[in-house]
Amino acid sequence: MEYVQITLRIISIMALLLILVLLTGRRKIGELPVFDFLTIIVLGSVVGADIADPEIHHLPTAYAIVLIVAIQYLMSYFIIKNRKFGNKVTFGPTVIIKNGEFVKSNMKRLKYSIENVLMYLREKDIFDLSEVEFAIVEDSGNISVMKKSEFQPLTASDMSIPTTYKGLSTPLIIEGKVNEDNLKSMAVDKAWLQTQLKNHGINSFDEAFYVDINAEGRLYISKIVETKDILQ
Repeated sequence: MEYVQITLRIISIMALLLILVLLTGRRKIGELPVFDFLTIIVLGSVVGADIADPEIHHLPTAYAIVLIVAIQYLMSYFIIKNRKFGNKVTFGPTVIIKNGEFVKSNMKRLKYSIENVLMYLREKDIFDLSEVEFAIVEDSGNISVMKKSEFQPLTASDMSIPTTYKGLSTPLIIEGKVNEDNLKSMAVDKAWLQTQLKNHGINSFDEAFYVDINAEGRLYISKIVETKDILQ
């Protein structure tokens, strides 16, 4: 009976957490502001205690979870609505390199050493400080870097080269199943698609693992590869 109780607790708590996360938004763990990160730590402690100890009452735990997430939601709301309040409870973007020079006071406030900054720059594939115009530490702790103009890659706009619209590719077949809605949106039909597949040596939709079409009308086709065809 105790194991059944634990199982039901896990299922109910995970369902509750999923609903609350969907309501409060989706961000990667590495991009969470400090208060959101603290919320996750507290939630983990509350949920862990509830799951590990069947003697703890379940409903107060569920209430605690809802309350913690509600507080996090309100904090996010006030941070967005009140800029001064947001600056006091979050780190905010902080410039650590300006016009190619270290901003020592900001580095000291963030507890960043020169070695820390150099490491983060190397992670951005920057090994020469003379290339950096600005470096900014974001609220998440990640560093955004702007290179000096002479070190930035040339673009088609810089060279006055005309470009065409790229857009997103549209899946037509996924694991052998045709997406008929996407066919209609691209103004093509199954007969056209079957002809294209035959031109690539595929006789039926079932033989295609993945097929998409880009904005220029070109197809990407991946056949289903048998295990015996894979190099061991």
